Amino acid sequence: ALEVPDFSNALKQFQQLVEKTVTQKKKERLGLLIDDDKIDYDKFYATTQALFGPEVKDHNVKVFFRKITNNLDASIEWCEIFGCYTEESGSVAPQQKEENSVFLVSEKQQLPHAVVKRQDFIKGIVKVPHLDYTVTCSEKGILTVLNKQVILTQTNFYPSYFHQDTAWITGCDFLSQLKCVVAVTERTIIVWDYKSKDNCSVIKPIQNCLLCVCTVTTSNHPDKDHILMGDDKGCVHLLTLTCDDFASQQHKFKKESQFQVLDPKTLNIAKRKLHDDWVVKVKYISGLGCFGSCSSDRIHSFVLDDIQRLKDHLPVREFSVPKGVNAFTYCGKAKTIVTGG
Repeated sequence: ALEVPDFSNALKQFQQLVEKTVTQKKKERLGLLIDDDKIDYDKFYATTQALFGPEVKDHNVKVFFRKITNNLDASIEWCEIFGCYTEESGSVAPQQKEENSVFLVSEKQQLPHAVVKRQDFIKGIVKVPHLDYTVTCSEKGILTVLNKQVILTQTNFYPSYFHQDTAWITGCDFLSQLKCVVAVTERTIIVWDYKSKDNCSVIKPIQNCLLCVCTVTTSNHPDKDHILMGDDKGCVHLLTLTCDDFASQQHKFKKESQFQVLDPKTLNIAKRKLHDDWVVKVKYISGLGCFGSCSSDRIHSFVLDDIQRLKDHLPVREFSVPKGVNAFTYCGKAKTIVTGG
């Protein structure tokens, strides 16, 4: 059971923390300087745990923090940080165990579980036209390759490798030259050889939290792929992978291990800060020969340029997303924008 000496006072302090976080985020989006100490996720989690103790779990706070920073006007309830969510109907499932029905909210609505196990859901789906494949990834680590008739192969990385890792998969794509699936978590890049099911390479640790990924589809080298990734600090990464990157590491790992861990410092990774907020979408637009980068940053919200701009310090072409336009879909409109001037 939750034991906090002064729960009412802890709730007030938590509300102040949320209000301060939202206020700072609003200032960031307006391009204003923040005088106080900036509240990032690590500070938010540490403060919340100090208020409520070990009952607060990392993955529940992570969901809550993303909610208030993505939607500054979202409706929130304190019980969400414990993984508890009020049912709209207020009813309780008949199979619910009595010992799990311990949380009551002010309206006397009963919550189904003291700690809710979040359902998994799809975070990315990619079509591979030349192979007639579809690749999907779920938040909890299930990667799937399927065609129109059947699932060809599927693997779940969390039980086997990420069993102590709370990071979620945030996106995936297909490497057309290396014939592998690439997926990113908040601190890790996964390269999965789907033909051998559980054989994969893990690139970690990544300094910033990766939020999206896509591949560059114009590589003329049969053993080389380029990967674009966006992170929570406004940076776009360009990772170039070759067969040699994996072969050179094989001798460092035991034969019984199907996972090889690669140090990102040994790989060819370019990074450039293009935005002042999260990069929510990156896409290579083959028709233009450029990449597009979308951000919730209202000053530098859309960048469209050649991938070489990620390796040099020359100015990039920037656009502001029109008010009311969803930044997640803005990349798909890039061709129309450029054609129109």
